[in-house]
Amino acid sequence: METGEGDMSALRVAVVGCGYWGPKLARNLHEMDNVELHWLCDLVPENLARVATLCPEARLTTNMDDVLQSDVDAVVLVTPVSSHHALAMKALRSGKHVLVEKPLATTEREATELAETADRQGLVAMVGHTFQHNPAVNAVRDLMRSGELGEVYYLDATRANLGLFQPDINVMWVLAPHDVSIFLHLLEDSPEEVSAEGAACVQRQRCIHDVVYLKLFFPGAVLANVRVSWLDPVKTRRLIVVGSKKMLVYDDIAENKVMLYDKGVERPPYSTTPEEFHLSYRHGPETPVEFEWREPLRVECEAFANWITTGQPACSDAWMGVRVVRVLEAAQRSLMDGGGRGPVQL
Repeated sequence: METGEGDMSALRVAVVGCGYWGPKLARNLHEMDNVELHWLCDLVPENLARVATLCPEARLTTNMDDVLQSDVDAVVLVTPVSSHHALAMKALRSGKHVLVEKPLATTEREATELAETADRQGLVAMVGHTFQHNPAVNAVRDLMRSGELGEVYYLDATRANLGLFQPDINVMWVLAPHDVSIFLHLLEDSPEEVSAEGAACVQRQRCIHDVVYLKLFFPGAVLANVRVSWLDPVKTRRLIVVGSKKMLVYDDIAENKVMLYDKGVERPPYSTTPEEFHLSYRHGPETPVEFEWREPLRVECEAFANWITTGQPACSDAWMGVRVVRVLEAAQRSLMDGGGRGPVQL
């Protein structure tokens, strides 16, 4: 990090929450030239000690009030989902910009209050929807925008692994925000209705679902599916987009992350009898899509800092967080009501 202590041109940032994901954010912020990581905060001293070895310049505290009473410009919240609303509101009321890990809150009402408070106070409120900053996802978005896929028929995603189980929140709220935010980003629209079904296999008595099948119904009859699971033998991070002209597969853990398939099915332009009706199948080449790779979390951190310093909003702003929470809230209602299809609040 090239900026020295006390450099007034650098953005002063604190990371609150140093468990699993917090250290990754702290590392990226520590390495940025225009950021000074002033504080690390966590309730567990052992967590602080581990992250302090990566960011020795930061002050350590177990009390978030120390952070809010300091001269930091921004707070990055990487705490349990149930605490997001209260802690983010506290930071905003202290005049701090906030980057909140996904999901923004546990209800649409709380998420909207955060977004409105930030707007009212002229502060930046951003959500950690990292995949909206992922170069591979944006390569997919560019292909869809260019029309190369033709009319988009449907999207199908799988995000599964063995673990990490949570004691107070189901797998949909932990993993599905990634794919819901990807769907909204790619389609540049919000679903009109959703449905969700699943099972609580391991934590059955507590009814905490560890596998969920979520369907999103977008305008124009576009369907988006996602399966999320903590109970799967193979780690999978895959998205398929099927269009009328071409198809693609985005596999986040593959060497060639985005593959374009010149495949499809075409109907005859005209037929009067069943004998004349013959579908034609196209089996063209498979092509890896080239793009410049950068660590998505670094891109996200840079977008946050850039928004604060230049006023250029990031794609994963608080209102995007509100839209994602609306979908999850509607899906939760469906999940607890037997999987019925229901509207997403607009």
